[in-house]
Amino acid sequence: MILRTVLVDDEPLARERLRLLLNELPEVEVVAECRDGAEVIAFLESHEIDLLLLDIQMPGMSGLEVMEEVGFLQLPATVFVTAYEEHAVEAFDLQAVDYVTKPVKPERLRRALERVRYRIAAHQAFLTQPQFSAVVDTLRARGSQQTDYAKRLLVRDGAKDTLVSVESISWIEACDYYSGLHVGTQTKLIRQSITKLCGNLDPSMFLRIHRSFIVNLNFVAEIRRDGPKRGTVLMKDGTELSMSRLGRSNINQLRSDALKLPQAIG
Repeated sequence: MILRTVLVDDEPLARERLRLLLNELPEVEVVAECRDGAEVIAFLESHEIDLLLLDIQMPGMSGLEVMEEVGFLQLPATVFVTAYEEHAVEAFDLQAVDYVTKPVKPERLRRALERVRYRIAAHQAFLTQPQFSAVVDTLRARGSQQTDYAKRLLVRDGAKDTLVSVESISWIEACDYYSGLHVGTQTKLIRQSITKLCGNLDPSMFLRIHRSFIVNLNFVAEIRRDGPKRGTVLMKDGTELSMSRLGRSNINQLRSDALKLPQAIG
């Protein structure tokens, strides 16, 4: 795996030294260099990268403030490169992968990159099935303030109408003015937009992951990262569904809510 990397330092000589060290490593590709916090934040909004090598002391906005501004759930793996060791504890509190002091030594940089690879591999599955089950259990335990969510949906099937239990629906997709309900190996069409349908379904069971997809959490195997803003939801039957930035935000909220309760993920 090639680590797409961005260097962030207001000192040109510091960036040059890092770039020369990284040029010796075939598994690293430097895709951009930024001079300050505002520049790297703007870059991250439109590019997906694997690694951020981030200076702490910069004019205008420090590296620590960059992490706080972007949010650690949205950041790529981040290694601080700085001359100031006193910020180490705060850096790790903000979920930095490592902390390398200047002047950077080649061997120390390699060790930091190994940690980055381990972090990426460990987080390739955003939420595994056991974690996801714990999140769902947490949501159910809270109960829902609204009790009149749909339990069954009326679906027209040729000349007859049938009732479909919402618990049997694994996922839903948008089909123009209709929504396709995936029940086992069948797809049943209902004349409702996916947005309206989403509002009628219990949020402790159904989650919108994309403008075109809603998933039943009971049928989700795991959720995978495909970069900092996208992802893939793997269903238990092997179906893979794209997850948009909005879906990632919804998943982040689920994960955040669960992590607030120690019993949720354990």
